[in-house]
Amino acid sequence: MSSPFLYSPPPTSIPSLQTHQSIPTTTHSLTRQSWTQSLRANTQSNQFHQAILTYVNMTSSGILPDHFAFPAILKAVAALQHLPLANQIHAHVLKYGYGTSFVPVANSLLNVYGKCGDISHVYKVFERIPQSHRDTVSWNSFISALCRFEDWETALEAFSLMLLDDVEPSSFTLVSVAHACSNLPRHHGLRLGKQLHGYNLRMGDIKTFTNNALMAMYSKLGHLNDAKVVFELFEERDLVSWNTMLSSLSQNDMFLEALLLLHRMVLQGLKPDGVTIASVLPACSHLELLVIGKQLHAYALRHDILIDNSFVASALVDMYCNCRKVHSGRRVFDYATEKKTALWNAMITGYAQNEFDEEALMLFIEMEAAAGLCPNATTMASIVPACVRSEAFVHKLGIHGYVLKRGLGTDHYVQNALMDLYSRMGNIQIAKTIFDNMDVRDIVSWNTMITGYVICGQHNNALLLLHEMQRVDQEKNESSYEHEKRIPLKPNSITLMTVLPGCATLAALAKGKEIHAYAIRNMLASDVGVGSALVDMYAKCGCLNTSRKVFDTIPCRNLITWNVIIMAYGMHGKGAEALELFNCMVKEVKPNKVTFIAIFAACSHSGMVREGQNLFYRMKDEYGVEPIADHYACIVDLLGRAGQVEEAYKLINDMPLELDKTGAWSSLLGSCRIHQKVEIGEIAARNLFHLEPDVASHYVLLSNIYSSAQLWDKATDIRKRMKEMGVKKEPGCSWIEFDDEVHKFIAGDASHPQSGQLYGFLEILSEKMRKEGYVPDTSCVLHNVDEEEKETLLCGHSEKLAIVFGILNSPPGTTIRVAKNLRVCNDCHEATKYISRITDREIILRDVRRFHQFRDGRCSCGDYW
Repeated sequence: MSSPFLYSPPPTSIPSLQTHQSIPTTTHSLTRQSWTQSLRANTQSNQFHQAILTYVNMTSSGILPDHFAFPAILKAVAALQHLPLANQIHAHVLKYGYGTSFVPVANSLLNVYGKCGDISHVYKVFERIPQSHRDTVSWNSFISALCRFEDWETALEAFSLMLLDDVEPSSFTLVSVAHACSNLPRHHGLRLGKQLHGYNLRMGDIKTFTNNALMAMYSKLGHLNDAKVVFELFEERDLVSWNTMLSSLSQNDMFLEALLLLHRMVLQGLKPDGVTIASVLPACSHLELLVIGKQLHAYALRHDILIDNSFVASALVDMYCNCRKVHSGRRVFDYATEKKTALWNAMITGYAQNEFDEEALMLFIEMEAAAGLCPNATTMASIVPACVRSEAFVHKLGIHGYVLKRGLGTDHYVQNALMDLYSRMGNIQIAKTIFDNMDVRDIVSWNTMITGYVICGQHNNALLLLHEMQRVDQEKNESSYEHEKRIPLKPNSITLMTVLPGCATLAALAKGKEIHAYAIRNMLASDVGVGSALVDMYAKCGCLNTSRKVFDTIPCRNLITWNVIIMAYGMHGKGAEALELFNCMVKEVKPNKVTFIAIFAACSHSGMVREGQNLFYRMKDEYGVEPIADHYACIVDLLGRAGQVEEAYKLINDMPLELDKTGAWSSLLGSCRIHQKVEIGEIAARNLFHLEPDVASHYVLLSNIYSSAQLWDKATDIRKRMKEMGVKKEPGCSWIEFDDEVHKFIAGDASHPQSGQLYGFLEILSEKMRKEGYVPDTSCVLHNVDEEEKETLLCGHSEKLAIVFGILNSPPGTTIRVAKNLRVCNDCHEATKYISRITDREIILRDVRRFHQFRDGRCSCGDYW
């Protein structure tokens, strides 16, 4: 008898299979029972192709399959997910009279169609099983198929019908239903999930895999504490239990807990597998624990976990690149035997995050051209920042066209990438339009939009969007956010790292403290990125002691953390402490270019000329950091601020020819303003006018030098030149936080609702200050007007308005914190000393250069600024 099959197995299994192939005579002596046993043996040993050949030989030899043979062969077909073959076997089932009345055969058909992706046949087979014949396996196969097609509501409805039919669910049923609950909108899914958990407890089902499913459900629905309770309450935990919990902790940014749980798992004698390693490596990546990451890498190599395991390789690439060991990540990538899209994405992302932009673009091209893989949303999200930064990639908007050509324009991951693209190009309105028109906004969408506002300097909008994000997360029943209700919008470490610089820029201390409290409650404060951002925020809000306390509590400090705290002490004029921190830092991590900029600035603000120069001349030989233009600019500022203007001028002339001298000339010009060095100031200005003709501050500084020297004609000529060239001075602007709102003041502005009160109170203060000995420093006024008008102009400076606003609107004794976009002028600095004594207030003023802490008529800078 010839076989009717059209199935062709892989060449590695059987060289060929003809439909009229002759069958060895020995097979004719086998009984149906022998054939069936052979089928079962092939299937149980995962020899699925061999099982199908056995079935072909069986039917070809004249032995008809029965209700024992069909489930065995259908199991093999399901494993291969071969729909045409499933249809042929189904035809045999009907032909030989083993239809839906034979429930084991029908159940096997449900399973095979579910795994082969034919939901219509799943429905047909299930509906043809007589209701009285449907058993637990029938319902399990049906519910499992519905879950496979992500028809979660129908799967739960089927579970209800199963109970109405008095069919007792099994552990397998509960696993499928838990999976369905985890994919519902959070509130609805959690309610049904808890009901399912209660049913499970009443049933007395304590099977390990059921508890594993409940843990995964609670974790996905955002109730990690409930997942922990389930994990701790049952003792028969297997490797899947531990991996589920580890993965849940990592996915919820609880990285330290994940590492502690891994340690506990190993102590209990369980051997980690590839899933374990892939789940824990993100913790090493985010906490930048390179040593532990290397230990996990070594473990994977010793136990052959890396062989054909693209997930572990991807996690390793991510870990190395996040720890700035990009070349190590590339070695893992190159040695991986199986390079799936996720691995390519990890390497491209690693390059892009470390600003190896050309390498990222080349790998992106290779991925498509050489490997034949199509970039997906993750690829685009990674490559877009590289396109924006890379000078070699000139057609930046062309990437949007590429996205549309690929048909990815409506994918929300790609929309996130496009928002990032336009934000980095300064087109924030286009980014906001994309955001507003998105059908689905996940946490990445909100983070990207908040980041866009920060990039474009719109920090207040960034904070407002954070409030909106939290509001949307709370309002579960608004139909306009139907999709978002499925996605938790809880701010994560990325959100906090993005928005905290906004608090720092606006000196919004109250909002910063609120974010800090949130980070502690949600165990995000230990994240090195969040911790570094908190250190920076407190320092820039004038709370240096709090900044140091946060720094001391960060479990694993990286290079950025050290740079931030050194810069903080420098801005506060504590150069000796900054130098001490630098000496501690070099024992743990290697300093980079930013480190030396920070320490030189600290020395400059504290008048530590000898220490700064000494470090400058040792930085290359001792620390391997080649001085760049910014370092020379810092040393010029160090010398010039200390009055050694001629030495600073000589250093500029001695700079290597290939270095850009713009920053150094700018520092020298500022020093000439402080020490009224007209001749050298003119030389510096001429060079700056050539290098940066459109920068207003250069003209303003020279005009200031002329005005201080009462060279009014020259000062007037500079202002005329600015006007002719269309160069406009940036207006002075100051911020102060009050009642969870940031109030902004511009020099001479009267638009604030309390302007009348502010100017009136300033006049009262001015009278009191004069009685105390204050004399207005009218040299700060660049216009050639009479002294009385100059004093009037001084009263309108933005920092004075902000300080007076703080005094009028806060209880006596409250510290006033003000930030300014420009350098504080001499008069405002002197006036604030008097105001602090008269009002008995501590006033902390941050200008573009440093902090000034006024108390009892004195400033922390000691008038050295």
